[in-house]
Amino acid sequence: MAKTEKRNKWIDLLYYLAMAGLVAWYAYSKGWILADFPSIAPKQAITMLSNDDNVTLLDVRTIPEYKAGHLKDATLIPLDKLPENLSQLPKDKKILVYCRSGNRSVSASRILKSHGYTPVNIKEGMIGLSREHADIIK
Repeated sequence: MAKTEKRNKWIDLLYYLAMAGLVAWYAYSKGWILADFPSIAPKQAITMLSNDDNVTLLDVRTIPEYKAGHLKDATLIPLDKLPENLSQLPKDKKILVYCRSGNRSVSASRILKSHGYTPVNIKEGMIGLSREHADIIK
């Protein structure tokens, strides 16, 4: 095998490893893999909010996003402020976590889980909740 062919095979191998790494990272960031908390559809979240008294609602978006529209009774703790504000949340309730699209809420759910809380991530965040006609306060 010529040197050029060997080099090309190594380049191909590195390319495929990099792509596999990117796919794995994306799946992890979405909570599709290695998530030790449930993620539910927006419609399920709306049902849970109206039927389950053992739930607290957490909005991890920014203050301007929250002011533009949020769910009734949601506690606002922006994701970057969550670690130092965990004491605002009850440990004895499930915490429904949402953001705009479902990405920050996965990160927040990981933080909550690591501190002994019971997070439930809402897939698609406010985008999905709006599509399902959730009661949004502006």
